[in-house]
Amino acid sequence: MLAGATFAVVTTEMLPVGLLTSLGAGLDVSAGTAGLAVTLPGLVAAVAAPLLPVAVRRADRRTVLCALLLLLAAANLLTALAPAFPVVLLARLLVGVCMGGVWAVAAGLGARLLPGPSAGRATALVFSGIAVASVLGVPAGTFLGAAAGWRTAFAAMTGCALLVAAGLAVVLPPLPAEGAVRLGTFPRLLGAARVRWLLVTIALLVTGHFAAYTYVRPVLERVPGTGPGLVGTLLLGYGLAGVAGNFAGGALAARRPRRALRLIATVLGAVVVLLAPAGRSAAGSAALLLVWGLAYGGVSVSGQRALTAAAPTAPEAASALFAGVFNAAIALGALAGGRLADGPGPTAVLLTGGVLAGLAALTPGRDERGAATSP
Repeated sequence: MLAGATFAVVTTEMLPVGLLTSLGAGLDVSAGTAGLAVTLPGLVAAVAAPLLPVAVRRADRRTVLCALLLLLAAANLLTALAPAFPVVLLARLLVGVCMGGVWAVAAGLGARLLPGPSAGRATALVFSGIAVASVLGVPAGTFLGAAAGWRTAFAAMTGCALLVAAGLAVVLPPLPAEGAVRLGTFPRLLGAARVRWLLVTIALLVTGHFAAYTYVRPVLERVPGTGPGLVGTLLLGYGLAGVAGNFAGGALAARRPRRALRLIATVLGAVVVLLAPAGRSAAGSAALLLVWGLAYGGVSVSGQRALTAAAPTAPEAASALFAGVFNAAIALGALAGGRLADGPGPTAVLLTGGVLAGLAALTPGRDERGAATSP
């Protein structure tokens, strides 16, 4: 059910990616402006992630998650009924609160429900909701949007969020807070060089990814012979590869999470750059998109495991920082990609995203044995 919660928030978060063209046309805004539907919740989530654990303090985490999923359902319903783009942005602001809260609270609960040697697999399972969102959520939303309109896709996510809220209430045991998170905890964590460099790595990698991925539909649409159906199929393949990457990344991160992040950044940066010259080949674009999904699938679980290892005494605060930086990077990447998409075009979007992801592989850090590593 925790995987269901991450699935619901990430599907809602990324749904505009697959519906960017129809959403913009339906509300009479450009593709770059429509991308604000991804940028705004990312910015809000970046603030909500560290503040929400402080605000709820000792509240039962099951109750907190159920409330966030109910709020997510309301935000999706408001989007489906929105008469104009500003109303969509208001709804997406609420989505940002849900994103930041669910990430901050749910990310560390896998290890709490299944501690010990199985904690890594439990964390991978929780984060598998993110990868499955790419497999089912965005492609299904793309197909549903093409068949019945983008509003129907958001209405469907209203029902999904309500079902997950009910499931969380029934299945999860009581989860009282294990010590209140305080604002002073975050400066102490940021005072550790290892934590700071991990957050820089995650920020560069995720910014680069979302600068390119938010506008992947316009990139794919320029490939000769592609239409809405084929784009949805390609995104489905990307998502399937992401599921495999999530568990492969989880297995690798269980031993060396920092090294796993370096490998992911290197592969992802190279693939996104190569997608620019491959844009005239459907087969080449499809192959690169699969490798992209495989690489990016391991980002969340590897980053979470690396930060938990770097801050073992404050796991929920570390999760909150992770979620805050991750979502700020989503917003920054979507915003940068939008400006480039409306200006120089898709090639510039891909090159910028690839370079940023590649830079993430060059940040200094330490491996799990404590020995210094160089880029």
